[in-house]
Amino acid sequence: MKQKKNLKLPKLIGHRGVRDLCPENTIESISKAFDIGLSYVEIDVKISRDKFPILLHDDTLDRTTNGSGLVIDYDYENIKKLDAGKFFYKKNTNIFVPKLEDILNLCINNNVNLNIELKPNKNFEKENTYQIYKLTKNINEIDIFFSSFDMISILEISNLYPQSFRSFLLDDFKEYNIDDLINLSINNDLKICGLNIDLVTADIIKKIKESNISITVYSDKNINLSNANEIFSLGVDSIFIDNPKDLLGKF
Repeated sequence: MKQKKNLKLPKLIGHRGVRDLCPENTIESISKAFDIGLSYVEIDVKISRDKFPILLHDDTLDRTTNGSGLVIDYDYENIKKLDAGKFFYKKNTNIFVPKLEDILNLCINNNVNLNIELKPNKNFEKENTYQIYKLTKNINEIDIFFSSFDMISILEISNLYPQSFRSFLLDDFKEYNIDDLINLSINNDLKICGLNIDLVTADIIKKIKESNISITVYSDKNINLSNANEIFSLGVDSIFIDNPKDLLGKF
């Protein structure tokens, strides 16, 4: 991926595809985001035991599949056999955990851009980042930016792939405060940061913007139109949205 001068972020980025409409981090969810008009989707990626980057949010398989245990303990061949839609539809489905490679091809074929959140398995942070880097380093057809809550991962992707766009994510200010976030971003040429909606204030947004850092905002639940208008009025660039239907065409 060749570094562009600026990464143009959309107002709305589909969260795990569109996780309120379809099972998260699946081909169905990502395709649905395309179908309803989103130009950007966010996915969570980590490696299987045999080092395939796959889409899964949690450390374990338990919540979003009918499997159990740590993802890193299973080869992809076995993970793919699991039902990744039953938790959402409450019935058996043929929906499976996809590989990152499949999603990259899907996005390229649909001319849709991608945010890859690095979701490392503990003690496999560098290997996880390296395998994702290998798959994405030569992609020029679409825009990709990387994000992570994990310090090891964000520093590793910065070292491996300094020409990429990257974002450090903060859920709270317990371990890192706002000054830490800004210094980390400046020192590692991170052009974007991501904040939990609960951290958003006018002063926080102003301080980050003064350092020429773009801001994305996420929430544990869907962000409604009223909240979106308020957030955007403060200067936030993008929000991660679980169900964008009420917001499409408004921004």
